[in-house]
Amino acid sequence: MTQQKSYRSSFILLTSLFFLWGFITVLVDSLIPRLRELFTLSYFQAGLVQFAFFGAYFLLSIPASYILSKIGYKKGIILGLCTMALGCLLFYPAASYRIFGVFMLAYFILAGGMTILQVAANPYVAVLGTEDGASSRLNLSQAFNSLGTAIAPAVGALFILSDKIKTEVEINTLVGVAKDNYLVSEAAAVQRPFVGLAIFIFIIAGIFFFAKLPKLINEKTVGSYRDALKNKNLMLGVLGIFVYVGAEVAIGSYLVNYFLDMNLVPLVRESPTMMNIANTVAKVFNKSLEGADDKALLGIFVIFYWSGAMIGRFVGSYLTKIIKPGTVLGIFATLAITLILISMNTVGYVAMWSILAVGLFNSIMFPTIFTLAIDGLGELKPKASGLLCTAIFGGAIISPIYGLLTDNIGFKLAFIFVILCYGYILWYGFKNSQKSVTI
Repeated sequence: MTQQKSYRSSFILLTSLFFLWGFITVLVDSLIPRLRELFTLSYFQAGLVQFAFFGAYFLLSIPASYILSKIGYKKGIILGLCTMALGCLLFYPAASYRIFGVFMLAYFILAGGMTILQVAANPYVAVLGTEDGASSRLNLSQAFNSLGTAIAPAVGALFILSDKIKTEVEINTLVGVAKDNYLVSEAAAVQRPFVGLAIFIFIIAGIFFFAKLPKLINEKTVGSYRDALKNKNLMLGVLGIFVYVGAEVAIGSYLVNYFLDMNLVPLVRESPTMMNIANTVAKVFNKSLEGADDKALLGIFVIFYWSGAMIGRFVGSYLTKIIKPGTVLGIFATLAITLILISMNTVGYVAMWSILAVGLFNSIMFPTIFTLAIDGLGELKPKASGLLCTAIFGGAIISPIYGLLTDNIGFKLAFIFVILCYGYILWYGFKNSQKSVTI
């Protein structure tokens, strides 16, 4: 009974981390429209925000695995949390002095801390109880990760994007007190949310410092990366994670700009139903949309993209019990491609809601690709996990490329690039359609 209680409390603590990094990952997206206007950036330059953020996964996933083997998972989690808090605090000087490079450094440090958490928490949750229940535990933790990603767009829209943003040209026309007041208010809009996050993260780190986590994982290095790299299906899975994360982030990062490009603001404002949806979401956070910027209004609806992933994860977890996981992955990728094609070839509400619905079918992709890739690897699974986490770097590559294509050919045609990413996932899913895997 005592051991079960220990596992339960440890599971709750670890699941809070899944929520935290899901929330922060998507909150980063909310800053892209703001930074684009603030620094007069192209869509490609704005996409470099994701490069700094997801680049940390590429550079630090394998070193994080090495660090954890030296200091243990509990200390590694605390290190990751403190690193995240430091990254959040750096947003304060970055916003005060309006230095884009400091913003990028803050993103990188924040993501570095999250990388350590990802490498530590995923395998820990999987072994925190009976082997038969590993899949359900990890799915439940990932559902809370999706809850974080679902809430973040509304928080970003209401607390980061809600006020009017002036461009550098407009700021230069201001003089004296008016300019000083604007710069102070502009900095505060970014500083308050991230300083609050830093305090919250430090509190979580303190809780983990005093918590007693059971030692269930062999924290010594087992196997070699050379052996893992020789496994063809694993490496195909690494590429699958790469294109999945890249495609999901590319869509999520540019949704607000995509909606603005389609001139959806008048359509939304003139619809009592759409405004009722937006105002209802705003009221949940005790905020009002009266006088809010257009980006805040449209940003509210991004919540449906990420909350779709949460709903789809619960549905997908059931489907993968009765249908081969690879088959489900292939079907979900096919439906994602279909919805993107619909959005590309339509306008108005159809284009808007079809692209938002893609989030529903993104839901099972990460855990399903992950489990298909590590199936049958035995003692190489820790190394395989490090490689798969490294592949999250796809968010740093594909998002800027999509932004570059958007600058040159527009949002609609640029979606062809994203469709190619989902096409690979479709192929990988059906290639592994005969596998029945467990985590």
